[in-house]
Amino acid sequence: MKNAIYRLLGEHGRLPVAAGTIASDADLYAAGLTSFAAVQLMLGLEDEFDVEFPERMLNRRSFASVDAIAACIAELTAGKAA
Repeated sequence: MKNAIYRLLGEHGRLPVAAGTIASDADLYAAGLTSFAAVQLMLGLEDEFDVEFPERMLNRRSFASVDAIAACIAELTAGKAA
């Protein structure tokens, strides 16, 4: 899952550094993620994982790090494979 998140972060994040060089717990906003890029990333994540982020997850905290994004995706996909 994190590999896909990193790939999408590289495609949509518009970061000044390579997405793969960012630690999974690093602050993506401090690394250069903008609000606009976060929305583009969210749309990419929704397509990739076939989920829809609920309103309660539409905040900076949900997209603050790769780990935070992975936790949201894990919650949204829990039970889907069953």
